[in-house]
Amino acid sequence: MCLLIVMSGIVPDAPLIVAANRDERLDRPAVPVMVLREAGPRILGGRDLLAGGTWLAVNEHGVVAGLTNQPSFNGRDPAKRSRGELPLAFASWTSAALAVGEVCAALDPASYNPCWLLVGDREALFFIEIGGSGRAHVEELGPGLHVLENAALQPSSEKAAFVAGLVTRALSADHAAGAAGAAGAASAVTALEGVLCDHRPAIGELRTDSAGVVRLPALSAACVHAEGYGTRSAMTVSVPVSGLPSVRVAGGRPCEHDLRDVTGMWAAPHADAVRAGS
Repeated sequence: MCLLIVMSGIVPDAPLIVAANRDERLDRPAVPVMVLREAGPRILGGRDLLAGGTWLAVNEHGVVAGLTNQPSFNGRDPAKRSRGELPLAFASWTSAALAVGEVCAALDPASYNPCWLLVGDREALFFIEIGGSGRAHVEELGPGLHVLENAALQPSSEKAAFVAGLVTRALSADHAAGAAGAAGAASAVTALEGVLCDHRPAIGELRTDSAGVVRLPALSAACVHAEGYGTRSAMTVSVPVSGLPSVRVAGGRPCEHDLRDVTGMWAAPHADAVRAGS
């Protein structure tokens, strides 16, 4: 997962709204959404068919956990455990606070390639940094709009700041047009889905980041189109004040595939997975 947009404590009828694009090699097999765990709790999310993990998971209690990779000049270490285990581990608990406390107390960050995560529910949102030795770094975030890409949450990267601006303008435009406005979950989700489709780059030229990784302008867009790489799927999750989260998924680039409602997967005993490109 390379882009997570989270609105926490902003929309009264949906205390947590998450919009995400998954960027990956185009030839890496994956399922955009499926039932990752049948019960205890029931969990929905994507499945990476190569390493077996997920990039974004949501459970029936409204706990959502998503990750982005920390870029490395030498690439990922194949000897380490898959980062994709982590969202599923956090989504296995009934609240975000409980998940963060239990999982972070037990895990060894050195066992995983470095990554960042956002873990939240109706009550709280946490930023987690995993990398190197020692305990995971955990920070509880206040209400607001938070954008996480393949860069630290703070200071905000050019891409994160650009995407945040797109979200703010989209929400303002909806409000000015007389839609449900910032107070309506459906309006907010529609605005976020529009941002997930945006191809405009945040940077206009090649950059080399602090890890020595070259960042192409195309990679700084919300929806990425690059040679052999790019946005593979998209998901929005709206967690209401009570009840099951609403989940919408695009089985390909959101600019080419509509996000469709898969909320029925909470109830179906053997719900079908959404296949890539469907």
